[in-house]
Amino acid sequence: MRDLGAGFRYLLKGQRWVGRHGRQYGFGLLPGLITLVLYAATLVALALWGADLVGWATPFADDWADPWAGLFRGFLTAVLFALALLLSVLTFTAMTLLIGQPFYESLSEKVDRDVSPDGTAPESRLPLWRELWISARDSLRIVLRAAVWAVLLFALGFVPVAGQTVVPVIGFLVTGFFLTEELTAVALQRRGVEVRERLALLRSRKTLVWGFGTPLALAFLVPFVAVFLMPGAVAGATLMARDLMGEETEEGDGAAKQQGVHIP
Repeated sequence: MRDLGAGFRYLLKGQRWVGRHGRQYGFGLLPGLITLVLYAATLVALALWGADLVGWATPFADDWADPWAGLFRGFLTAVLFALALLLSVLTFTAMTLLIGQPFYESLSEKVDRDVSPDGTAPESRLPLWRELWISARDSLRIVLRAAVWAVLLFALGFVPVAGQTVVPVIGFLVTGFFLTEELTAVALQRRGVEVRERLALLRSRKTLVWGFGTPLALAFLVPFVAVFLMPGAVAGATLMARDLMGEETEEGDGAAKQQGVHIP
């Protein structure tokens, strides 16, 4: 249970860090805003033309007697939109991180330097195109895993009682885990930690991961909140990555520490 609280504290520490570094916070908002516009446009299009898409995909129901064809297609339209909404929550972080790779890479490095005892940060030393390729490849792997979980949990949602109680809790835990994986990937990728190693590392500290990612997953359900929390989430995930890697961390302003100024 101690790890559960520690994970939540890392989330809060990340938000406080960007609160003290307004310029980094401003730059960190841009990728989230771009992603939000793209996802909102997709969901609006699905809401407007989802019924037409379902009608085109189910020609066999054209000859069904009323009201069965309408009920069947209405149900499928609702399922399609619900799946799209769930996938948008699961993939928002991955897409935002991919679009904002240079922004969040810079932010994560600054967090590392700020809290590192010697004021340094691990560097990948890879060209930008290579980092983008690795990030896109790893994000696709994680999104596919998340999609499998999404479909499974959606199907289990129809189980009486458990589908309305236990399954939603499991869903938030799974979503929180994958959100944390995507966010810590920014810092861990710079350290040369591959996706399988990252997953093993996170599974070894599940309660820490849930304490960080599950509240974030709940907050992301509120419209627009994800955009404003993303920079702080990246900062908090960087602090947590240092914990996972067993690296020493010091509180305070890195620039002041390097100049020998004491921060109370």
